[in-house]
Amino acid sequence: ILIGLIVMVYLLNMKEKLLAQAKMIIYGLFPLKIANKVIEEGRYVHQVFGGFIIGKLLDSLIIGLICFVLLLQMPYTLLISVIIGVTNVIPFFGPFIGAIPSAFLILLSDPMKCLYFLIFILLLQQFDGNILGPKILGDSTGLPSFWVLFSILLFGGLFGFVGMIIAVPLMAVIIHIYNQIQEYLLSKKSLSIKEEDYVNLKRIDEQNGEYKKHGDEQ
Repeated sequence: ILIGLIVMVYLLNMKEKLLAQAKMIIYGLFPLKIANKVIEEGRYVHQVFGGFIIGKLLDSLIIGLICFVLLLQMPYTLLISVIIGVTNVIPFFGPFIGAIPSAFLILLSDPMKCLYFLIFILLLQQFDGNILGPKILGDSTGLPSFWVLFSILLFGGLFGFVGMIIAVPLMAVIIHIYNQIQEYLLSKKSLSIKEEDYVNLKRIDEQNGEYKKHGDEQ
């Protein structure tokens, strides 16, 4: 951790120089059009990762502080607040991962307070998921719920705790790049890039390019 902090300070101190050198390499290796596209996509990646991770850290800090203030009568208040705040960084599964060990600790001390704690966590996560989280994060990734769940399972299985944290912005970047490639390939063939044109699609007429759908009259 200490070495990581030292390296971080050095990198932040020379960030502009490193970015300039990276851009020089990109413009030197690729044609101008491709280089501009690479730089543009790099900005998108920075926006998604930076916005999501910083927003999620702020959201988790607030949740941890709320836990600490409202759970002063509970045993192990500080420890439980830290656990809830840290695990809240993980989307979707975070509340469950943090609540299980915290509830177990309280159960060892006072079973009735454990029940109150579980009810409190349920209400707190509803507040976070429906009010606080959207206010801080907004729609920073635009991922549907399925892809959020899929990305956490996939990257969490591959890279553990860190994978679960970066899963959502990483999947958002992957899907964004896939959509860019898909639109390019369809446009190259003069085909529609609108998703609704392919809903219930049966075939595309080779002669006039008309989109034939199931249920259309012959």
